[in-house]
Amino acid sequence: MAEKITPRGTDYSQWYIDIVKQAHLAENSDVRGCMVIKPNGYALWEKMQKALDRLFKDTGHVNAYFPLFIPKSFLAREEEMAEGFAKECAVVTHYRLKAEKGKGLIVDPEAKLEEELIIRPTSETIIWNTYKSWIQSYRDLPLLINQWANVVRWEMRTRLFLRTAEFLWQEGHTAHATEAEAREETRTMLEVYRRFAEEWMAMPVLTGPKSEGQKFPGAVETLCIEAMMQDGRALQAGTSHFLGQNFAKAFDVTFTSSEGKREFAWATSWGVSTRLIGGLIMTHSDDNGLVVPPRLAPTHVVICPLGRNDDERGPSIAAAEQLAKELRAIPRDEFYGYEPIEVKIDKTFDKQPGYRFSEYEVRGVPVRVELGPKDLEKQACVVARRDVPGKEGKQMGVPLAGAAAHIDKLLREIQAGLLAKAKAFRDERIRPVDTYDEFKKLIEEPGFLLAHWDGTRETEDAIQQETKATIRCIPFDGDATPGKCVKSGAPSARRVVFARAY
Repeated sequence: MAEKITPRGTDYSQWYIDIVKQAHLAENSDVRGCMVIKPNGYALWEKMQKALDRLFKDTGHVNAYFPLFIPKSFLAREEEMAEGFAKECAVVTHYRLKAEKGKGLIVDPEAKLEEELIIRPTSETIIWNTYKSWIQSYRDLPLLINQWANVVRWEMRTRLFLRTAEFLWQEGHTAHATEAEAREETRTMLEVYRRFAEEWMAMPVLTGPKSEGQKFPGAVETLCIEAMMQDGRALQAGTSHFLGQNFAKAFDVTFTSSEGKREFAWATSWGVSTRLIGGLIMTHSDDNGLVVPPRLAPTHVVICPLGRNDDERGPSIAAAEQLAKELRAIPRDEFYGYEPIEVKIDKTFDKQPGYRFSEYEVRGVPVRVELGPKDLEKQACVVARRDVPGKEGKQMGVPLAGAAAHIDKLLREIQAGLLAKAKAFRDERIRPVDTYDEFKKLIEEPGFLLAHWDGTRETEDAIQQETKATIRCIPFDGDATPGKCVKSGAPSARRVVFARAY
């Protein structure tokens, strides 16, 4: 049997590590701060990629690829970005090694680069330097480009998926003729992220702009989706940035307008990363292992034929293969990404049934079917749903004749149920506070706080220093009733969301 998973209530951090390990999602590599994403974890990322890529293309975007290496001078051109990323940059200084007797491989001092290269922490600079030759006229706009890539940010404190020195992501970089069009793009992509988080990940999110202290370096405005994990902490799950003309000016990207004038282009960038896998784990999983929303499940259904010998196993396998065929024949709609339902038949008869069931429970397969001789006598099967562990989630005697349709309906119910459960969990832990004493007391408990803030960076920084809570977002649909700042007592236009975060 798999190792016992540490209960969430005992040690949440260890629980998370246990899930990642025992669900075979990832492991630490020999390179400090980096991870190896294992096949089960990468399959999740592939499902996320496929869904997001379709959403991007449905909104008019295309994919491209830009260099991993960025000349150091490029980063320096945008002052705010340079300052924001300077401490996280990995720098390439030489391009060759040489073997020296008694010393092994050493850096060849004669192979020093004329200009040092940054391993991309983000690609605005190299992309906008490229756009200079691509954009000449308003007819070249909008330019709607996304890339799937890896980035390096030299984090000192790492945690698998949530924060690693190297991670996988997508980054969109768009250029527009007008400010209004760029701002609309920023909102459009935030809505894409919200839709993906809630409709595919079943992870409810708050949407709105970041505060000045939390926005992306180099951005005029940063919009975000913010989720609550099961320990009550916030996870920034995706961001969409209105960059104004900052990067166009830094790299002299101008175009001839329809009126014949030379103007600087308007920019946006937006991205999500493999951090989403960490968010999925911490939103839905339980003390028995990983729980995966069906729309992102690498395997939707596992069928476990049973039997003590070949005579009993043969008919069980035949029935499993027939059910699998019927499941794969279910119409391919948007719910399944217009692909067949993914079904696995487990024939590892050398393992005890309990071990087999537990293995798929830990891995988060949404539906498990058990098919044994006694079930076949009744032309039925046992169907277990992963989101309801134990006997409560098992349905006995499901007729084989209608089992495929039953499972299809169940998968959709599980998806909707996970979102509803996560939303109820989050909403119960969002609390308004009106005094700083109340703030300091409640921030020690899991959840988000809705508090008035005077809008100043000074107050924002003071609250963070004293409580370790940050402004997660200024929600679009939040309470816009004026009041007094919870910290300074100065006038406040509205309440904002404070929380401790990953």
